[in-house]
Amino acid sequence: MRAVLCKEFGPPASLLVEDISSPVAKHGEVVVNIHATALNFFDTLIIENKYQFKPDMPFSPGAEIAGVIAEVGPDVSGFKLGDRVMAYLAWGGCREQVAVSVDRLVKIPEQISFSIAAGVTVTYGTTYYALKNRAKLRAGETLAVLGASGGVGQSAIEIGKVLGARVIAAASSDEKLEFCKSVGADDLINYREQDLKQRLKDLTGNNGADVIYDPVGGDFSEPALRAIAWNGRFLVIGFAAGYIPKIPLNLALLKGCQIIGVFWGSFIDRHPDKHRANTVQILQWIAEGKLRPHIHREYSLDQTAEALEDLANRKVTGKAIVLPQT
Repeated sequence: MRAVLCKEFGPPASLLVEDISSPVAKHGEVVVNIHATALNFFDTLIIENKYQFKPDMPFSPGAEIAGVIAEVGPDVSGFKLGDRVMAYLAWGGCREQVAVSVDRLVKIPEQISFSIAAGVTVTYGTTYYALKNRAKLRAGETLAVLGASGGVGQSAIEIGKVLGARVIAAASSDEKLEFCKSVGADDLINYREQDLKQRLKDLTGNNGADVIYDPVGGDFSEPALRAIAWNGRFLVIGFAAGYIPKIPLNLALLKGCQIIGVFWGSFIDRHPDKHRANTVQILQWIAEGKLRPHIHREYSLDQTAEALEDLANRKVTGKAIVLPQT
């Protein structure tokens, strides 16, 4: 089978596409013919040794996959040949086949495509965990989303609306904000041209946002926190801006707010049943048309490096999907 391989840390251009041995299903595993692999910003970091996870080489980027079960190993129940499934792998998805433990699998409803299914585990999974399990977002509350045009940003807008919140989307350009509006944002802030703290206060009658969803970090975290509501919840999702801000802890005291870490990767390992239930709910909402995941572009396996370059250069809105079987 063909696979994209990282044999030494470096930029996307250093990746190779080679023929390697096909996997064999061991106890409790199945082999999946991969029809779609979703890439995330963290894939650009993993291949350059800039992420907290450091896979043994050679490895393939690509954390999320969707496809069809081609082989079933011993001691497997609940899944059979031909089942349409999705899984979160952490890495290893940019290849034609992969062996996966069944406890990572979720069946895909027939009406949902492989490309859509592959691209929801990290973005929508992180967001639903953040808003439901961590922030306990309630209908009628105000949710402010930073980096709102990216994959997790879009998911935060959509899930926030499904949960009954008013959603304020903040992004770095008017073009990105138009996309946010198209997926349901109620109000918009261009934080390259407008004062983020002041606009959040203006839009909330000086009360501030009840929940702030921050996958950006950098220079935007503290101004957003300064505009949080009393008893607000500030969700630390990630640091796409490239560095981790140092937050004055007196702000948490003065605002009576919570600063909440959202480590979705640890959650799915510690609470696999809750993760599976969250994923099933997300798929149900997609099937019902309540969530509309956006695919930026589909790439061939040979175009994986190009896809990662697009992610690194912030050219992707929604999800970048690799199609290993093309």
